[in-house]
Amino acid sequence: MAEIKHIFIICGEASGDLHAGSLVKRILEISPGIRISGIGGAFMRQSGANIYRDIKDLAVIGLFDVLKNLPKFFSLQKLILKKIKEEKPDAIILVDFSGFNLRLARKINKTLPVIYYVSPQVWASRPGRVKTIKEYIHKMVVLFKFEEEFYKRYGIDVTFAGHPLLDIVRPTMDRKEFLNEFGLLELKTTIALLPGSRKQEIKNILPVMLEASILINKNMANVQFVLAKSLQLDLDIYNCIISRANIDLKIIEGKTYDCLNIADFCLVASGTATLETAIMQRPFAVIYKMSLLNYFLYRPQVKIPYIGMVNIVAGRKIVPEFIQFKAHPKKISEQVLEILQNPGRIEQMKNDLTLVKALLGEKGAGHAAAQIIIDFLKKVI
Repeated sequence: MAEIKHIFIICGEASGDLHAGSLVKRILEISPGIRISGIGGAFMRQSGANIYRDIKDLAVIGLFDVLKNLPKFFSLQKLILKKIKEEKPDAIILVDFSGFNLRLARKINKTLPVIYYVSPQVWASRPGRVKTIKEYIHKMVVLFKFEEEFYKRYGIDVTFAGHPLLDIVRPTMDRKEFLNEFGLLELKTTIALLPGSRKQEIKNILPVMLEASILINKNMANVQFVLAKSLQLDLDIYNCIISRANIDLKIIEGKTYDCLNIADFCLVASGTATLETAIMQRPFAVIYKMSLLNYFLYRPQVKIPYIGMVNIVAGRKIVPEFIQFKAHPKKISEQVLEILQNPGRIEQMKNDLTLVKALLGEKGAGHAAAQIIIDFLKKVI
């Protein structure tokens, strides 16, 4: 049995970097002698990985954004293949970033063990990618139990590890301390805005959230708003949009879980943040909007009735969704006000979110995923 010396990890987006960073940390706790390098961001770097290229400008949305950035992705693929050839890692771990990573898996072409962590959402759209996964991925490590059941039907080697967010999502400050530090009032209703972690998401979704917030502010006394800013994006992107809106808003960077902790309700872009909000047991609405061309290309491929992971995991709509043409500020504000004025509805939503949290598995999922990967590699290298 060969010793595992070097693992190469590739992610391309903020949520993937969060999961990859957690995985790096857990692998090094189990096997401190392993060297980890790859493509990632701040979380991977802080956890001990050597980063060859930062992912800050890699996140894109939809086909047209991909086409505009093709030279960048070809260059990245060339860099990765060069580093693999030079450094000869023992294995590759792909994290999310499916459009790029599945193409990369074909290029690697089974010359190394390839593990996929954080599954492409092939159960939601483009099911043909399952064939690529079966041919080029040696091991799937998935975050949801239904994903394990899905892949087993295709004869793919898969293990459910649970969701690492259960170990990650927690506030860093006491509620009162946080309110005082940012000049927020205890007696006011607090609404948190989480408009995404990609530049294009902010441009498409934040204006809708702001307009809805203005309407809520007009129709509800004693309300205050906070915006959870992504560490991956420049403040100018937010300021440019917010400066055009007539609303008092606190922009708070790098403290998403503290923003959720003080919130009475949240407006959340579809993605990882919906699960983070669910784990924090905060009532919320899902909002998502993309360019029309991307939407018309993407929508026919989606085979499930919901877009929010919370509703997908629950198998029913437990939080409202406002997607594309339905992402209308008036409709959003009316429903948020209706929910906030109905204590029974708030309580029901919190109870439903508790059930979703239970479906994510047990704490220690990051450690479990790391152990699954190490055990698998010890068998195959």
